Amino acid sequence: MKKILLASAAMSLMMANSAWADITVAVAGPMTGQYASFGEQMKTGAEQAVADINAAGGVNGEMLKLEIGDDACDPKQAVAVANQMAGKGVVFMAGHFCSGSSIPASAVYAEEGIVQISPASTNPKYTDERPGPGTYRVCGRDDQQGEVAGQYLKKNYDGKKVAFVHDKTAYGKGLADATMAAYEIAGGKPALYEAYTAGEKDYTALISKLKAEGISVLYVGGYHTEAGLMARQAKEQGLDLQLVSGDALVTDEYWAITGDAGEGTLMTFSPDPRKNSEAVDVVKALEGAGKTTEGYVLYTYAAMQAWADAANAAGSTDFDKVNEKLASGDFDTVLGNLSFDDKGDVTLPGYVFYRWADGTYNQIN
Repeated sequence: MKKILLASAAMSLMMANSAWADITVAVAGPMTGQYASFGEQMKTGAEQAVADINAAGGVNGEMLKLEIGDDACDPKQAVAVANQMAGKGVVFMAGHFCSGSSIPASAVYAEEGIVQISPASTNPKYTDERPGPGTYRVCGRDDQQGEVAGQYLKKNYDGKKVAFVHDKTAYGKGLADATMAAYEIAGGKPALYEAYTAGEKDYTALISKLKAEGISVLYVGGYHTEAGLMARQAKEQGLDLQLVSGDALVTDEYWAITGDAGEGTLMTFSPDPRKNSEAVDVVKALEGAGKTTEGYVLYTYAAMQAWADAANAAGSTDFDKVNEKLASGDFDTVLGNLSFDDKGDVTLPGYVFYRWADGTYNQIN
């Protein structure tokens, strides 16, 4: 009788644990380091999405548990994070941020049967050379962004000397190269093309060279930290420079670095998702809690939404079943209604231009 009672108790405990089992999902990005503001954006979006999904009943009746990984935008660390997440039983990864991290990490997720949706990695190789069917992104691509930027440069700065620089990363070089290619196709002739090292603080030599070459427009393929220093140091050295860059400048930290020297900086980014009707409640909740809604907050939220909706539609978190739904479904998200093509790229509106002014950025016509 004692054995029967013990067995019955054990079975009841197992059933209870099963009923309250967690589904482990994750977000990973630069939670520390010079790009930590973007990691904070992703973490904020993921935490709000998990809270909202759980409040609505979870995924197939089970609650989500969020793991947070810090890759510091370092490829080797990103692979280590991916392996750690696999060891924790993660079934979905909203990450990474830097393309140089997402690309090597994607091989681990593909091998381990973990769905990966990047909110921010824009290098074409991420999906063009995807290691398996579980690799997606809800952001655009550098070749799309570069086409918009390159044509804009030719149209608006025709006759001026335009220079292109990049930080040698998968993201920065890829974006600069795509933009310069589109600029050349439009008939532009680059006056200068150079690389710099991410993390540098002194751009005196670069600014001096730009002055000597008569450069008036500088396209920066890289992140806000270095671009901000270039803008500030150019002003300090008396160079009237129009700085143009990409989506890595969508953080208030850019203005914190530049101050008034950032006035007029141009950048490409997708249409502001905060203005979507689908995002109103989420933005209100985040702002009410004193949290940021800028940059990739809503992109990370949307990645979580798409995966959760696919898992609910599949009635399972099984890798193959969820992928089948992701590849064929339409998903209502804070970014609007979206779907994925056969590469895993998202079908959403492309890039537009923004201008920094008075400490904030706004879309321009």
